Amino acid sequence: MIKNKSTFGIGILLVMTGTLIGCDSKSTPSDSASTASSSTSISTTLASEVINFTRMPSAACSNQAPSGELTATRIEAANTTRSEPGLYEGPVWIKDALYFSDFTFSAGFPSRIQKLDSSGKMSVFMEDSGSNGIAADAQGNLIAGTHKYKSLSKYNINTGERTSVVEKFNENLFNSPNDLAITKDGVIYFTDPDYQTKAAPGGQDKTRVYRVATDGTVSVVDDTLSNPNGISLSPDEKTLYVVGNQEAGVLRKYEILDGVPQMGVTIAEGINVPDGMAVDCAGNLYVTEHVGKQIRVYTPEGQQIATIKVDANVTNAAFGGPENKTLFITGAGAVWKLDLAISGSAY
Repeated sequence: MIKNKSTFGIGILLVMTGTLIGCDSKSTPSDSASTASSSTSISTTLASEVINFTRMPSAACSNQAPSGELTATRIEAANTTRSEPGLYEGPVWIKDALYFSDFTFSAGFPSRIQKLDSSGKMSVFMEDSGSNGIAADAQGNLIAGTHKYKSLSKYNINTGERTSVVEKFNENLFNSPNDLAITKDGVIYFTDPDYQTKAAPGGQDKTRVYRVATDGTVSVVDDTLSNPNGISLSPDEKTLYVVGNQEAGVLRKYEILDGVPQMGVTIAEGINVPDGMAVDCAGNLYVTEHVGKQIRVYTPEGQQIATIKVDANVTNAAFGGPENKTLFITGAGAVWKLDLAISGSAY
């Protein structure tokens, strides 16, 4: 894989006007971008349960990264039951189940959240979530990029109640918030491509990578990538990684100093339509190559060390299972899994 030391991005974060709705305040019905879905249907399996969520497992890292060419196994019970085309996206492992978005390409890109439990049974966890990428906060609540609302949304995992986390940058709604990563202190990084921008009116003049501080300040990390997509943090949270640039896909790393991402550096190129990604406990990156129907595994420096094949277009990945050593992969109406010798992040 070609490595490029040229620098991109904007260096110090560009801080401009953002709109934050406090996570404890309910969305206002007068604003379509912040309207909570009071009729959201949710499974009651986790009702009243308190969840302590951590992105990266605390156990010692084996550092036994995959190598060579591997093939993931399709989970037949998770195959789509929809008649119209669409994608599974944004997997996150919480406690003993995988949660992921399931949206179609019809008008508005209607989306729901599916739950795949440890026994292999799939069920609809939440109807009409409007979501794409999903992460989780320390309490196990779902934090999602929601194209339906052109915002980041928080869903209470017990009740399904939605509140808006952040809606606007520079007084305009976002395009279609896609993938996100959250630090242990609650800082959110997310990508905002234009893939589902037609889901609702409004949007931005550019596609960007954003940072949302704990006080709600919205800052631009990078505005030079065409349709930035997957985003992940290193295990020590000292480095941010982003993929994007569509057919001329690249992987960029941003050193984080004093909480501020620095100018991006391209560490890998030649990725054909990069989508989401995951990271293992050693910092290796699992980048999904959408139309390539595969995952490219890179070291933190951008050297490719493995390839993981699937049998359909691929969107994203997350580690889960009893020891967080099973890599779950989402794609075109399908979920695959691959048991590895190394643990990784839950989204």
